[in-house]
Order: sequence, then structure tokens, then C-alpha cells
Amino acid sequence: MALSWLITAILALSVGFSLVCGSTAAVGAAALSGAQEGVRLTLLIAGAICLWSGVQKLMEASGLTRRLTRALLPVLRRLFPRTSGDEQAIGLVAGNLCANLLGLGNAATPYGVAAIRRMRELAGGETATDEMCRFVVLNTASVQLLPATVAAVRAGLGAAHSFDILPAVWLTSACSVACGLLACRLFAGRRTC
Repeated sequence: MALSWLITAILALSVGFSLVCGSTAAVGAAALSGAQEGVRLTLLIAGAICLWSGVQKLMEASGLTRRLTRALLPVLRRLFPRTSGDEQAIGLVAGNLCANLLGLGNAATPYGVAAIRRMRELAGGETATDEMCRFVVLNTASVQLLPATVAAVRAGLGAAHSFDILPAVWLTSACSVACGLLACRLFAGRRTC
């Protein structure tokens, strides 16, 4: 709600200053140009999301996601010891991680929501458990091996090599996950009122 008030205030200030300065035509042209670029960028990102979501569905249908889940299981058991006993919950967590590894935050969201719901059912309460918090941190930090959405945006905006950001993405992903998991470890079990 606050963001919509902020955007409305910015738009009102822009229109007000354009009236005072006599540049309403330039503001109108910039608004139309920005809207056109926004639609173009949205379609570009939608195409990349459709492509990689299709790849993810193929991975599920071929059983590759199940094999990745089994490969990730030793790590997932250490991160989520209570959740790992439930095949459905750990499968949803693994699906979320696989989507994030491909850089598909939008495709990872349904898995993440379903995983949190299942974790809450297993915990039997409304309070977030340490595992739920750890999962949210891991999901937010989003380890990415292939940042597909960012690469699509870069390609659409004219980058010659849209994947040349890979080393920086890997480094920042690893650092953010490490810091997030360390914070979870430090604050585990603490409850504030």
C-alpha cells in the first residue's frame, strides 16, 4: 500500500513540475516510451521464463528432478532434518532449489509456497520453525548456477555476451547463502515477543 502511495506521489510531482516548467510534451513522450519498453521487456522475460519452465517440466517428466533430489538429499537432510522425513515436503524443497539453480525465481515460487505449507502442516502450528526460516533464507539467497532470467534481460537490452556475469553470480550467490545460513545458525531457537 505504501509503495502505491509513493509511486502516485512521484507521478504527481512529475506532472506538476512538467506543468510549471512547460515540458508536458516531453513528460508525455517519456511516459509512452517507458510504457512501450516495459511491455517489450515483459514479453522478453516471459519468453525466457516459458522456455526454462518447460525445461524444468521436462526434467520432472524424465525423472531428472527425482535424481537431483536424491543427489541433494545428503545436504537437504543436514539443512532440514525434520522435513527430510517427509517425501512430499523434501521433494518440494528440492524442486524449489532446482528452479533457483536455473535462475527461475518465478518457477521456484509455487514450490516454495507449497513447501512452507507442508512444513507448517508437519510442525502442527502457526509459528515459523527454524527449518521454515532456514528455507526462506535459502530461497531468498537463491543459489544460481544459470541465471536465465537475468541473461534474458541482458540479451534483450543488447549485451553481446549475456552470460559473462556467471562468475559474479556464482560468487555472490555463494556469499549470500553462506551469510544467510550463518545467520540462521546464530539466531536458531530465539523467539522474540
